[in-house]
Amino acid sequence: MKLEVEREEDGRWVAEIAEIPGVLAYGETEAQAVAKAEALALRVIADRLEHGENVPELKGVFSIVAA
Repeated sequence: MKLEVEREEDGRWVAEIAEIPGVLAYGETEAQAVAKAEALALRVIADRLEHGENVPELKGVFSIVAA
């Protein structure tokens, strides 16, 4: 899964995983935004697995792409 990271005009960092709709997190630092997005992605994947829903391919868990 690609983790896209950007810095907003107001200085906040945002990290998003496009393959999982709704997985987007803000942080005061890039590392904080990335950690929050990774944690959210894992919670969403776990919830989907528990409910028998489709999950994205999990070959490599995360890769970071700077935008």
